[in-house]
Amino acid sequence: MKNRKIPLRMCLGCQEMKPKKELLRIVKTPEGVLEYDPTSKKNGRGAYLCSNLECFSKALKYHKFEKTFGIKPSPEMVSELERQLNSS
Repeated sequence: MKNRKIPLRMCLGCQEMKPKKELLRIVKTPEGVLEYDPTSKKNGRGAYLCSNLECFSKALKYHKFEKTFGIKPSPEMVSELERQLNSS
């Protein structure tokens, strides 16, 4: 039986490589809006975060969203991600 390669992605907060399925995807849509992508299938530039609040806080503190996407996350997106992270 052939072993499948597990796709790895880097977390914006802790900068660690982790399996893609364990991470949350943030996407910048073609319209230029940052959104949480629960399906990981939306069109646009994507970046990933660990499923914990510490990594999200680090990403905000060190302006990782601005560096990666070129825009600041909206307060609505920040609150949606915090809600998502608190529930998981």
